[in-house]
Amino acid sequence: MSATDLDSEAPASFVVNVPGIADAELEPEPLDPEQIVSGEPVVTGKVLSESPDGRQIRGIWQITPGVVTDTEADELFVVVSGRATIEVEGGPVLEVGPGDACVLREGDRTRWTVHETLRKAYHISV
Repeated sequence: MSATDLDSEAPASFVVNVPGIADAELEPEPLDPEQIVSGEPVVTGKVLSESPDGRQIRGIWQITPGVVTDTEADELFVVVSGRATIEVEGGPVLEVGPGDACVLREGDRTRWTVHETLRKAYHISV
């Protein structure tokens, strides 16, 4: 397979404009009760685009204050609003807030302490 063949398989570049991203209507995404460490966090989200093979997902995700655990996918996200502390097991403690870009690796086990309702725009590779 040549580099030209690879280029033709890649999706085209694009822009997604979500007017009022900070206020966009999101859909419930219930947490597994075993993920909740403390508080009563509520998760909502909206998928904006997904590749035909389902391996690339882009969207908006929000969580209200509380403490939850998760096992991460390969993800890049930018915080739109809110603040959280993300503790990566065996790794760094990440403080995130508006405008911060964050990369999480597939398999990272995390503990999210959400201080203020956090909304992020994300790209996940599965």
